[in-house]
Amino acid sequence: MPPVAPPPSPSRRRWLNALAATPLAALAWPRLASAAACDDATNWIPPDAFLADLPRLMQALRVPAIGMAVVERGEVVWSRNLGVLNAETRTPVTDDTLFEDASLSKPVFAYLVLQLADQGVIDLDAPLVRYRRMDYLADHPWVDRVTARDVLRHSTGLPNWRKDPAHEKLVPAVKPGTRIDYSGEAIFWLQLVVETLTGESLDESMQRLLFGPAGMRDSSYSWSTELAARSVYGHRAVEDEETGMPPQMLRDTWNAAQTVANRWGKPLSAWRYEDAERALPDVQAITPKGLVNWPGDILANAAASLRTTPSDYARFMALMVRTPRAPWQISDATRTAMLTKQIEVPGRWTDKGLGWNLEATPRGPVFYHSGSNGGIFKNFALGDARGQRALVALTNGGSGNVLYRRVVRAATGHDLLAFDL
Repeated sequence: MPPVAPPPSPSRRRWLNALAATPLAALAWPRLASAAACDDATNWIPPDAFLADLPRLMQALRVPAIGMAVVERGEVVWSRNLGVLNAETRTPVTDDTLFEDASLSKPVFAYLVLQLADQGVIDLDAPLVRYRRMDYLADHPWVDRVTARDVLRHSTGLPNWRKDPAHEKLVPAVKPGTRIDYSGEAIFWLQLVVETLTGESLDESMQRLLFGPAGMRDSSYSWSTELAARSVYGHRAVEDEETGMPPQMLRDTWNAAQTVANRWGKPLSAWRYEDAERALPDVQAITPKGLVNWPGDILANAAASLRTTPSDYARFMALMVRTPRAPWQISDATRTAMLTKQIEVPGRWTDKGLGWNLEATPRGPVFYHSGSNGGIFKNFALGDARGQRALVALTNGGSGNVLYRRVVRAATGHDLLAFDL
């Protein structure tokens, strides 16, 4: 006798009831209205019929805001921001509203690392300990084998994040280069290596090497009073039984660190790891216990803390698909490597490039990355290098992943395995 599925939880039942009461037109994405679903010659701008239904989708899924942008022929050709920064204040989003990109931070940082590799500043296959060994690393031979290439293809064996970074040493679970383990910790370690090699903070290097040349004027991995005023708040998923505004994670820790930065007269964008170490006791003294546990909690984070407008992120995506390239950009060979499988792991349906996930689809290969911070920010970026096109969708709701999947399907015709597995 087959097993009987358990009944849905109370919160799940409430969500299902809410969706059942919602008109079908608000939930169906219009396949026939999107020529992109069957014609690669059609652009990736979401069709008008879908955009007309989008506010009702947002309401049904309790996603207060979404920002989208499209690249065609290597150029940003369209963007749209809908909704509000904060569901309580109802402040509308605008073209200069900043979204919290979460793990979409990682491919952007990967691009910077590859710029440095092209310049001969870092060797992708040299052990990271050759450049910087952090005191929180375990004394283990596998630590000595981790390379920048391992970091960018997620083959370090390191965990995503330690549960107790103030007291727990960082150590690989397996020999580096043997399997894929998605790791924010590895990205952060590589960030500190870049600090050592450049003598700059993460944001200083980003502004000098990437954001400035690319015209990404509304992008930062850091925080300030001005950035705070333009940044969206995150909101709970539709099935979450809790009510009210959830903890804002990075906003909460950044605001505390900003107090110390103001006292020092040194902006957070200029902080390096040593600054965060020095500030830690002062920040902990003004925050609830458990909010700030180690220097990494109050430092710009290459794995998670990027803020951009959708248009700015699309400007970055354009670098991945545009030809010809400008001299400051990564070389053609390096860009090809970014979008080429970097490790053979049997049985995988998706592959790892350098900073990107890769999926073969019936209409050719695509590269993509998702982002989720605290379950309250959900984002997605998709690119087609052959077609010189890309799409980015940024949201400030825990159910934003349901919404961005509908955007991708309606705009591009792609129904990725990544959406289901």
